[in-house]
Amino acid sequence: MCGIVAIYASMLNNDELRKAILDAGKKIRHRGPDWNGVRILPKGIAIEHERLAIIDPESGAQPLISNDGTITLAVNGEVYNYRELSATLQTPYVFKTKSDCEVIIPLYKQHGRAFLRHLRGMFSFVLYDSAKDVLIAARDHMGITPLYYGYGADGSVWFASEMKALAHGCVRFDLFPPGHVFTSTTGEFTRWYNPGWMESGHIGKTPLNLATLRDAFETAVTKRMMSDVPWGVLLSGGLDSSLVASIACRHQKKLFEAGADTEWSPRLHSFTIGLENSPDLAAAKEVAKYLGTIHHSYTYTIQEGIDAVSDVIYHLETYDVTTIRASTPMFLMSRKIKAMGIKMVLSGEGADEVFGGYLYFHKAPNAQAFHDETVNKLKGLHQYDCLRANKSTSAWGVEARVPFLDADFLEVAMNLDSTEKMCDRQSGRMEKYIIRKAFDTPENPYLPNNILWRQKEQFSDGVGYGWIDALKDWAERDISDRQMKHAELLFPYNTPQTKEAYLYRSIFSKHFEKEVAAQTVPGGPSIACSTAAAIEWDASFKNAADPSGRAIAGVHVDAYKAPTH
Repeated sequence: MCGIVAIYASMLNNDELRKAILDAGKKIRHRGPDWNGVRILPKGIAIEHERLAIIDPESGAQPLISNDGTITLAVNGEVYNYRELSATLQTPYVFKTKSDCEVIIPLYKQHGRAFLRHLRGMFSFVLYDSAKDVLIAARDHMGITPLYYGYGADGSVWFASEMKALAHGCVRFDLFPPGHVFTSTTGEFTRWYNPGWMESGHIGKTPLNLATLRDAFETAVTKRMMSDVPWGVLLSGGLDSSLVASIACRHQKKLFEAGADTEWSPRLHSFTIGLENSPDLAAAKEVAKYLGTIHHSYTYTIQEGIDAVSDVIYHLETYDVTTIRASTPMFLMSRKIKAMGIKMVLSGEGADEVFGGYLYFHKAPNAQAFHDETVNKLKGLHQYDCLRANKSTSAWGVEARVPFLDADFLEVAMNLDSTEKMCDRQSGRMEKYIIRKAFDTPENPYLPNNILWRQKEQFSDGVGYGWIDALKDWAERDISDRQMKHAELLFPYNTPQTKEAYLYRSIFSKHFEKEVAAQTVPGGPSIACSTAAAIEWDASFKNAADPSGRAIAGVHVDAYKAPTH
């Protein structure tokens, strides 16, 4: 995962502009510690790139420049179908590198902005075309990679992978919306990603075919295995990460046996973290043994976690309670992964949003409400799990890839008959039933049965139930009742409703003093990671004091019994 910064229409002279963009780039150098490049262009334009080298580490440095010198490009992300796209070019193009991102230049020349719909991957980029005097910036379909935009006092427009790079040079800034493209000639943001399943009132009607669903997800995983550097899988022992790991192991073994990949061992490295004796550690160990991965199990103490919270808030640029709870162990684990020389990991984010995996989905009143909630969750994912997966890892120069959010897989999964996704405990249809069933193949099992049918744990619960309790105790000690009584005076926007929320907000405000920074973080009532709309599904949700999945009364159990075949 890399970092990008761009400044458009600045009034600074070239020397001042170079200093400004280099200073901004240093704020996000953790994202790309391998190299950095900057290009100063006419008309107050500067583009800077902080590189994490995963594909073509020897020659893929950025910004990339077209053969005729008219296009400058900086990308944060990966284009998984770059080889296929290269083969579709109508005009031959001589590539300077083997970078997956360079294909964007000839695609833009061929299609204009419309080329975005052809990309399959995760990306944020800035491209300047001097021949047309236009700058465009875009973000991937789900906002898997972070991007912010802002405005300087001189009227300049800034873009950066993280908010901290904009905090000094901009008077206001905000999140760049996922699935959108900005064009300098109009100054407007236009949605380029418009799937039918996202439209208001849509409901999935495609009959369920388990083989089709299974094949679509296997493709999503395998296309993310491209890498020129050592990589691994995050393995919590839950369904989502275990499926990713299982598919990756199978494919890696096939490649090795076919002689297509002889440089690296066919055994993958897997990683998990938790408090001593936590549920995830035990489950992950079982999965790793079953799959034959080289497994690395890390433990952390509650004090180590608490000591890291301020750094977590700084890197994630949020004060959301559930995000911080889950991000802290992931942040600690990423440091260990980096120390081993691993630069890329596959992760399981997105499954709960696609299939209604959170425990509160058991209370969905009907299929339309169920589908609408999954859509709303996916629309907001860039502010929660995408943010966590990306920034917790990139804080240490590690890239996380998330196959459940593959655009082609989403087309399959989000158009399935929505009634098939609904939970029904009485009939044994637990959350994410259809994706479990798709990989329930006794003749050639992907996972142990008890793992395939293991109930959902929020990551912050799975690493150890004592973690959340310790965070609450810390907040109870540090935040007084008097502070809570006057919380609205200090924090009128997204006023903290609990002492834990007040604590995180206070830390955030020390890192990011401008009120506009606080306004980039979402708020509102939530239960087990729900949207505000789902609070209406059950009267008990309205009185829940904690956003954890444990608050869903009568749903969370150790496990469902696996269905008989």
